[in-house]
Amino acid sequence: MFSGSWKESSMNVIELEIPDQNIDVEALQVAFGSLYRDDVLINPSRVVALLAAACMLQLDGLIQQCGETMKETITAQTVCGYYNSAGMYGLDSVKKKCLEWLLNNLMTHQSVGLFKELSINLMKHLISSSNLFVLQVEMDVYTALKKWMFLQLVPSWNGSFKQVLTEADAWFAERRREFGGDVAFLESAQGSYIISDLASARIVERDALLPSEWLSSVYKQQWFAMLRAEQDNDIGPQEINKEELEGNSMRCGRKLAKDGDYCWRWTGFNFGLDLLVTYTNRYIIFKRNTLNQPCSGSVSLQPRRSIAFRLRLASFDGSGKMICSRTTGYQILTLEKDQEQIVMNLDSRLLMFPLYICCNFLYTSPEKRADNEAHLDNLEA
Repeated sequence: MFSGSWKESSMNVIELEIPDQNIDVEALQVAFGSLYRDDVLINPSRVVALLAAACMLQLDGLIQQCGETMKETITAQTVCGYYNSAGMYGLDSVKKKCLEWLLNNLMTHQSVGLFKELSINLMKHLISSSNLFVLQVEMDVYTALKKWMFLQLVPSWNGSFKQVLTEADAWFAERRREFGGDVAFLESAQGSYIISDLASARIVERDALLPSEWLSSVYKQQWFAMLRAEQDNDIGPQEINKEELEGNSMRCGRKLAKDGDYCWRWTGFNFGLDLLVTYTNRYIIFKRNTLNQPCSGSVSLQPRRSIAFRLRLASFDGSGKMICSRTTGYQILTLEKDQEQIVMNLDSRLLMFPLYICCNFLYTSPEKRADNEAHLDNLEA
């Protein structure tokens, strides 16, 4: 360009148009410098700009190095920026790593900054995933969504994250008054396990964020599931249907701060199956309680009940990076009255605290559709 018969060969200053706004002078300096050395020291705060420059110059080695740096430095402050950049510049492995981090840490690393950065599509993907680490119960997902929606609608709000829920409740209450009190917030401009707990169901009704029509089908579904369990001798899932489990299982979790003996149950109506979870001596045990201990809900006295479940354990470092994990995979467990069963035996070498436990449960069999409904579907097809 400088020695041939080009107009630039006689120019003292050449202006280059860089269409990518992520690229700046410093990033170009480092990218050009990488041509003369094998390794470049990458500052995590500059990695997105450098990745953009490397992609423009098609420097595959530098692109790979940027990707490795991003995967090693994912935190609550960087995860959304990395996720968006990975999608923009085709780093699928980085995008996957960011999704894994968010699924593991969304419920434990919440902040005003993170919730403002999470896009609608990304949040939809996270909350609908069966791999989301939920602590404690599904209602906590609803609460997180309420905070996130408030911060998306009022991005100028910059208070403490501890104040977000109070501010969100007040803001949505004010909107309800503006709409006249009878219109749900989302109508003005789904979640069956949320309403399986009375206190949670009352909060959902009080908030009036969800239109009543959206909830009616969920109430109906829950009512028929309860009737099947009570009157049709539905003893629970009999075979593993991964798609059914991933789409309909209840997600719940618990954090064990240190080693010791623990016993708990997750609140909510579980279709007559009162399941006690025990951690002791590196064992995790499920027990079907029927008569030995009092229970707040009705208890099924059927001789045998089955549940489909998946149990996952994980430990994380301070930045949310997974250190170790274990899973049972999806299983069917059949329990007689007051029977208990060891579901996981932990290797002490892999056991690190705090320990996070996340479970997916399905208590009832999938509903069998009537023949005429299937016939109608065939006609439509």
